[in-house]
Amino acid sequence: MASAPTRDTWGVDGLRTKICGVTRLADALLAAELGAWAVGMVFYPASPRRCTVTEAETIGAALRRRVELAGVFVNATLEEITRISERAGLTLVQLHGDEGPAFCAEVARRTGARTIKAAAVRGAFSIRGLERFHTDFHLLDGAAAGKRGGTGEAFDWTLVSAVRRSPVRLIVGGGLDAGNVRAAIAATHPYAVDVASGVESSPGIKDAQRMRDFLEATRAVAV
Repeated sequence: MASAPTRDTWGVDGLRTKICGVTRLADALLAAELGAWAVGMVFYPASPRRCTVTEAETIGAALRRRVELAGVFVNATLEEITRISERAGLTLVQLHGDEGPAFCAEVARRTGARTIKAAAVRGAFSIRGLERFHTDFHLLDGAAAGKRGGTGEAFDWTLVSAVRRSPVRLIVGGGLDAGNVRAAIAATHPYAVDVASGVESSPGIKDAQRMRDFLEATRAVAV
């Protein structure tokens, strides 16, 4: 069982950034070097950004206690989530499927990791629906038919201030890149931002300059 983090950050000040869809150790190391709060690895078989468990173990061993290690799952079993969490040393488990509140609570209990419940925003009802989840974080993502995260599609950020009432810490993703992330932050005032396609040269392969530009754009932003 992974040990839950005892701090909210690994020495990161201000707004936090999660670099998601990482499939290679080199990209994970660069994300940490640039000041990312979390590195996300996707374990959803249908994702073009799927990370192998073997590579996740390598990333976890290299970055343990340097960044949050997040695993992204879509309708996986408790047994699979627990097994991968232990092997990769996950400190965050992101649930991006149809998991219910009780399932999320059991994931936290079994893994010792903090949990993120994600929702693809198709309207105000998507945001309201997250309020029944008392996870450590909520993540709002863009929506695209047939896809679970990494869509490259932004959602209507104005819905957050108009609809959201939950005290759970918010992570905002969906179509973010260095050019629009400041506007997203200003509209949603999140705890962290999440980026995958916006810092890639191809799915699962990060572009070093785009990562640098994104982290620079988010650095010292007042939220």
